[in-house]
This record gives sequence, structure tokens and C-alpha cells, in this order.
Amino acid sequence: MTDVGHIAAICYLSTLLNVKVDPVSTGDTIVIIIGAAVFGITALMIVFAWINIRYRPIRAKNMTWTTLMHISGILWFLGDIPSNGHVRLNGVWIICKLWVVWFRVLFCYIFASMHIVRFFALDRVFNQNKPFRGITNIIALVVVVVFNVLFCVISQVVSDEITVASLKDLELCNVTQHYRIAAIVLQWVLWAGVAVLIFRLRNIQSSFNEFRESLALFIMAIIVLIETTVTNMAFLYYPLMLRHRLEKTLMDIIGANVMVWLIIGQPVYMCIFHRRRYETQWLEKLTRDGRKAAYDVSSGQGGTTAYVKMGERDASMLQNSHINFGSSDAIHTLNLGHGTNDYFDVAAMNPDGNTLTSPDAAAYSESNGIPLALRSNLQIRRPVLNTPTMFNVGYSDMNPDGRRVI
Repeated sequence: MTDVGHIAAICYLSTLLNVKVDPVSTGDTIVIIIGAAVFGITALMIVFAWINIRYRPIRAKNMTWTTLMHISGILWFLGDIPSNGHVRLNGVWIICKLWVVWFRVLFCYIFASMHIVRFFALDRVFNQNKPFRGITNIIALVVVVVFNVLFCVISQVVSDEITVASLKDLELCNVTQHYRIAAIVLQWVLWAGVAVLIFRLRNIQSSFNEFRESLALFIMAIIVLIETTVTNMAFLYYPLMLRHRLEKTLMDIIGANVMVWLIIGQPVYMCIFHRRRYETQWLEKLTRDGRKAAYDVSSGQGGTTAYVKMGERDASMLQNSHINFGSSDAIHTLNLGHGTNDYFDVAAMNPDGNTLTSPDAAAYSESNGIPLALRSNLQIRRPVLNTPTMFNVGYSDMNPDGRRVI
């Protein structure tokens, strides 16, 4: 369509629908750029998380499902671009069922379904004490795909007159009110399922703050869903109105990204700025919560399923990580990656030589001070019943990092 024809179509639609039709403008381009930038930043965070997948707090966040969730958000946003009227609908953009049904609707549903699977995994591990791996993972993925694709297949084969129609002469995608209602009701059903699972998770206590995190995700989703419902019901032709279409797309961008940030934002931030200290605290809290059994059944060897597997070596390390020198403030000698060049920082100690000056004092340094573990390159560990030590076998154990354990 020529520019003259496009202007004529705008005038015709304004008269026919009795609304002020705003043509595609700079504002639409800006919102597309904002969306691409925000999704790009989130993608970089996910790439960083995969690079540091061996960091336990990150590995515990089920990066496979979180990544699929982010990809769904990107494709949902791609469907928003033509569906919400941010580009002139000609060429490939005028294939309305492709963008409305197979991008916007499908991946919006898959995004919600990913949360259902994630919360189901939490429920299975913490409430049912069953593993979430292998065949269970595959079944969950198949159910998500089949359920959502089935709705879209029905939408595709049903007549355009009652679903989504392409009006090429007017450069317009016409989504019927009945189809909007059906699509929105199904969204509410999906998030109602999430609400049920979150209710079941209300009493779990663990090192990952699952319930608080889940509740924050749910609140964000409901805000976006309410905005979607109000916009579609109160402003039937919102894609023709600049302010409303910008608001709709920006809300989708914010919702899709904030929910991913809520899942992996904290462990990624801690990995960057407080890597060793946070992992130490995280592992200690894991033991205090008494949730080791749940984590043992939740992940295979080297897997990235819903929770990180705590091995026997990790558990014994945690049980024996404090040496009490007759004081309430114990010296931490937790072996979480300290190399052979780590030394004890004398300035961090009180005059009694046994306690730190403050809970936040840095006990380790790279300076040539007194070597860690009582002026030798050893790690002190309290013997456990039936655990061999140098006192009953005559030799110390070699740690993977080169230090010996007595």
C-alpha cells in the first residue's frame, strides 16, 4: 500500500470505528528498541549464568527451564510487534494468524506453563519427596508443548471470521472479541494453576527462598494479566491507539524479564560481587535447613535440574567446617576453593588470636602473612566417627586443591 493509500485507510478506520487512529511512529520504533535491549541484557545474564553453572547457587536454579522461559519471552515479544501495531502490516507482517496465534498467544502460554512446571518441580521435591529428573522432565515438557500447541492448532483451523483475520487493504489484524475472551480466560486458568502450586509451597523452608520468590513471580504475572485483560476488554482497538499499544507492549516486556530476573538475578549478582562468601553462607544455610535429603533426590550427576545435588563430600565438609577454639566466633576454614596461596589475615583477628574482629571481617588474604590453618598449608577438620585420620592410619588426606586434611 502506498503512503497515500495508508493515510486513506487511517481516515476510513477513524470514521468507521469512531476512534482516533495513530499511525506507526517514532514511539513504536523506540519501544521495539527498548524491548530488544532489555531482552538482550537478560540474555547476557543467562549466558553468564551458564558460564558459571558450576557455582552451586546458580546451578540450583534449573538453568535449562529458565533459559527456555526466556526464549519464550523473546518470541512472545516478537509476536507483540505486529499484533500491537508497532509496524505497518504489509508483507510478512500481514500474516496475522502467524504472529497473533503462533507467536504471541503460543509463547505467552508456554511462558506461563514453564512456571507451572517449575513450581510443580518444587512441589515434587519438597512436598512429595520425589525426584524431578529424567522421564519426569520429559513428560512435563511434552505436556507443556502439547497442551499449548493444541489450542493454537484449533485456532488455526477454525474460520478466520471467529478468530483472527488479515485485512490487507486496511493493514489491520482483526482479532474477534470471542477469541480474545477465550485466549485471556485460558491465561487465567494457567496462572490459577500456578496459584494452587504456590499455595502448596507455602510451608517449605529452604536455602533458595522458593516461596518468597514464587510469590513475587506470581504477583508480577497477575499485574501483567490484569493489565492485559483491562486493555483488551476496555479498548477493543488499542493497536490503533499509540498510548495504549505502547503501554501494552512495555508491560509485557517488563513482566517477561522481571520474572526471569527474580529467578536468577540474586545468584548471578552474588557470583559477580560476593562469590566465595555467598556460596559459603548458602551451603551453611542448606545444612541448617535440614534439606539435604530433598536435594539428594532432585538432580542427577552433573545435571541442571530443579536443584543441585549435594554429595556426601559436600555434606561432610559442611558438618566439619568450624573449628571452635573456645569462643562463640569460630574461624571458618571451609574448603570452597581456597588455593594453596591463601593466607590468614592476622589483622582480622582479635588479640586472643582465636576470634575474628567482626562477623564480616575478611579472614583470607593473598598477602604473605601467616599461612592458613595454624601456620601450615593444612586444613583442620574435626574427625567424624569412622572417618580415617592421620591419627589412626598414619597419613593425612590430600584435597583436590593440593592441601592436606587432618
